[in-house]
Amino acid sequence: MKNESGWTRGITTMMLAVTAIPTFVIGVVAVVALLNNNSATSAVSVQVELSEFNIAMSSSAVQPGDVTFQIKNSGTVAHNFVIPKLNIRSEMINPGESTSVVAPSVVAGDYEINCEVSGHLAAGMKTMFIVSADAPSSDSHIMADGEAMNSMTSMTSMSWQEMDAKMAEVALKFPAKTEGLGNSELSPIISDDGYKVFNLTASIIKWEVEQGKFVEGWAYNGQIPGPILRANIGDKIRIVLKNELPESTSLHLHGVRVPNAMDGVDPYTQSPIEPGQSFSYEFTALEPAVGMYHSHHNAQVQVPNGLAGALLIGDWKDLGMKSASGRLPDTDGKADQEVVMVLNDSGTIGLSLNGKSFPATAPYTLKVGETMLVHYFNEGSLTHPMHLHQPSGLVVAHDGVPLEYPFWADTLNVAPGERWTVAYTAKDAGVWAWHCHILTHAETPTGMRYMVTALIVSAK
Repeated sequence: MKNESGWTRGITTMMLAVTAIPTFVIGVVAVVALLNNNSATSAVSVQVELSEFNIAMSSSAVQPGDVTFQIKNSGTVAHNFVIPKLNIRSEMINPGESTSVVAPSVVAGDYEINCEVSGHLAAGMKTMFIVSADAPSSDSHIMADGEAMNSMTSMTSMSWQEMDAKMAEVALKFPAKTEGLGNSELSPIISDDGYKVFNLTASIIKWEVEQGKFVEGWAYNGQIPGPILRANIGDKIRIVLKNELPESTSLHLHGVRVPNAMDGVDPYTQSPIEPGQSFSYEFTALEPAVGMYHSHHNAQVQVPNGLAGALLIGDWKDLGMKSASGRLPDTDGKADQEVVMVLNDSGTIGLSLNGKSFPATAPYTLKVGETMLVHYFNEGSLTHPMHLHQPSGLVVAHDGVPLEYPFWADTLNVAPGERWTVAYTAKDAGVWAWHCHILTHAETPTGMRYMVTALIVSAK
């Protein structure tokens, strides 16, 4: 029994030793892995929500390492996500869409995050992101469903004297010179078969929205907005669009009566116009129109980036004054000027009037007693209440249809896709501000910006 017990104890000891070896190895591997994990940078996921004009994140502080930002645009206009210090930026994110951005090996420091669409940063669309070894572990950075998101919006504090000086500095730059001018009129070519032919080329260009700020603009004939096209009732019109974009496009004649085959909605009425190809849109102008032409292919990107222009059919100076029916205090009963003003708020162009942002917008001039007929076109994603400080305007047409009962308005809401035609007669000399009355579209702590211009009225 003693020999058996000794033999048994020996076998048991050997088995325990054999069992201990892999346990020891596993323990060593675990310790090494733990040490490696502690020495390596952490991987963090942060949820980001963009809206007007706010950036909310599930965490504002993380540990150094790789950071993945899961970004959703919950707003109503396009935004992007930019970390200037890291030279990281997302593509434009349309409303309701999501994307992700990876910031590799981020070291400790403070990082501003913002949206670089014109006007959005100044409207407060920025936050600070802190990377620190003292930040909570990555487990706390994933946002639970329904958890409230906190934004750390920071504004540079200024004294009132500094603010006044900044405002004066910006105001004195108006009108600031920039490269490029939109809304120039395009003269047609008369074809042998009697058509008025307008040749348009769609391409991507560098467009100066404001002084020193160049963006990737999508342009017709190298300008934003595209050239103004004019025609008379009864004209046979041919618009030839050549596509030099990196993707397909099409041309919709918004608010213009055309045959269905010319409606520009691929793939229903035509095939997409592929890069390098051209398409001719032909129709007869049957009735007056304050129309706009714009892309109807990937339009949520192409249109706010600049692919839009005005198509005017008929003599609107005459039509507008007839609709006014003598209610204007005009000296001779005639419209002296006709103006196209294209509003935008998103895409690469951002908050702008005719493709420019104040102080780079163009001023307008009138003499006391003269009348200006203004066509407001909204090619953006938000409604803009347009306000001219003086005088009040007589609204004479809506979407290219003269109003049976024109009405007075000093502030007029212009919704996306709408066209309003307003007659303004100058009464008093002076420099009168003209702007969108959503205040973040026109004012910042450093002065007037974005959707602002002026009407300069001189004495007779």
